[in-house]
Amino acid sequence: MSSRTGASARDVGDSAVLQFLARVGLLAWGIVHVIIGILAFQIAWGASTQESPDLIGALRSLRDQPLGGVLLWIAVVGFAALALWQASEAVVGHRDREGFERLRMRVASSGKAVLHAAIGFTAISISLGLGTSDEQSKEDAISGVMAWPGGTVIVVVAVLITIGIGVAGVTRGITMSFREQLDTSSMSKGARTGLERLGQVGFVVKGVVLCLVGGMVGYAALTFDQEQASGLNDAVYAILAQPFGRFLLTAMALGFAAFGLFSIGSSRYRQM
Repeated sequence: MSSRTGASARDVGDSAVLQFLARVGLLAWGIVHVIIGILAFQIAWGASTQESPDLIGALRSLRDQPLGGVLLWIAVVGFAALALWQASEAVVGHRDREGFERLRMRVASSGKAVLHAAIGFTAISISLGLGTSDEQSKEDAISGVMAWPGGTVIVVVAVLITIGIGVAGVTRGITMSFREQLDTSSMSKGARTGLERLGQVGFVVKGVVLCLVGGMVGYAALTFDQEQASGLNDAVYAILAQPFGRFLLTAMALGFAAFGLFSIGSSRYRQM
């Protein structure tokens, strides 16, 4: 039975149609990060914006563009395909690795599958005009978990995972280990170098911001300060409130845009 399951998962992961749609998902993931970067840049320089510089704000901004509804549904299909492909990688993928390294990468693929499935559901909710969580509901959700028996421990574990992902992102950017997942043999040297530089900047900046978000939520868990129990939107305004915050936030915005452009560019060259 397990061999049949593995063969089925392998067939799913090797499907040309699924791989194409997963590349669409990577493209959408990149566009979302570019939009977040634009929103953060607007806030840094005092431009008015109705959307928060986070995932939900980016998806709403995409929806409000000409043909945005169609684009959002294309993104939903892409995110669903990306989640399914990552799920197949979690079951039978990374066959070129052995031992703990294979286990680690399959666990990471499992997490990415859950992440992209959640993003897909969020995009569906926004496309259908259903209620989506804002900053207040995020605070309520985190404070609600903290009220459970052992809830603080659960939140702290989630914080440590978030910070760990952030540190891993910084490491990937510095070491450029993301190149292992790309096949850029058909690219010119200049294009390859440009894509790698975007990846370096993007992974490092996004990793640092994830560590900041995790630290803020962790502080809320340890001090029971619910106002700090939020996400990327509050992190943006925390950066802005620092000395030279406008320039720090501009750097963050450019970093997110760089990560987005890297994702867009690498969607064609990602090994699948």
